[in-house]
Amino acid sequence: MKIFSGTSNVSLAKKIASNLGLPLGNAKIVNFKDGETYVRLVETVRGDTVFVVQPTSNPVNENLMELLIFIDALKRASAKSIVAVIPYYGYARQDRKSKPREPITSKLVANLLTSAGADRIMAMDLHANQIQGFFDIPADHIEAMPILAKYFLDKGLSGDKVIVVSPDVGGVKRARALSEWLGSGIAIIDKRRPKPNVAEVMNVIGKVEGKIAIFIDDMIDTAGTITSGVDAILDRGAIEAYACCTHPVFSGPAIERLKESRVKEIIVTNSIELPDDKKLDKIKVLSVDLLLSEAIRRVYNNESLSELFEKN
Repeated sequence: MKIFSGTSNVSLAKKIASNLGLPLGNAKIVNFKDGETYVRLVETVRGDTVFVVQPTSNPVNENLMELLIFIDALKRASAKSIVAVIPYYGYARQDRKSKPREPITSKLVANLLTSAGADRIMAMDLHANQIQGFFDIPADHIEAMPILAKYFLDKGLSGDKVIVVSPDVGGVKRARALSEWLGSGIAIIDKRRPKPNVAEVMNVIGKVEGKIAIFIDDMIDTAGTITSGVDAILDRGAIEAYACCTHPVFSGPAIERLKESRVKEIIVTNSIELPDDKKLDKIKVLSVDLLLSEAIRRVYNNESLSELFEKN
């Protein structure tokens, strides 16, 4: 087994390799002046099972293309099996046609990864579980829920004093899963999107008065949904509000919005590497390296993954 990394999140890949007692694979990655990407493996991978870690986060197109080229290089170097470990799967939100003549880009990306030569995909907290069905190769869905839930349990945030909030109807299943871990109730924000990256709160379903609210989502992008949801919950009598997600996309005005918002703390993972200019005192980053390392070990040894995400 060998672990390689693209340029998107090298620090996470190094932790994963270290946890597995392996050196990080040696590869040369160059971006030419015209924008083209070049990948060359400096060591042999012939007959090896290779895991390449590369979140397809911002810049999404560059990181995705780099991953495709990396997979092609591994395929042509006679790797026995190629597993793309994608902590953040870009284009996951384009998983269906919501308007006429739209693409289904997450399916296109799945086709590209398969055509490039990937034999297996490991992705973390996909925007929609059914994206697994877009792949004609095995696709393992890794869940960060145990890591997020443990953080709140360790802080004593559980039971009747807590209400888990889904920022929209589509996230109810995720909110219910966290509420089961914490032994708490759930509330739902009813919102509408007049245009992309803009959300308007219409109603709050559930009793939030006197509760500590914990918002959960798969990602925080421009932070409009979370910040408006926090205002709505606090205005309806909640004591304080926390927010958590797996993927800190934090694009556009997100950091400024979070900085000025009334949310007490934002808990995220390092599925996407946060640059220094996007770090705030109220943002807490939890590492998923141990979870991904164990998942990789189990995949390599043909062991079960599901028990990693079960509540003890």
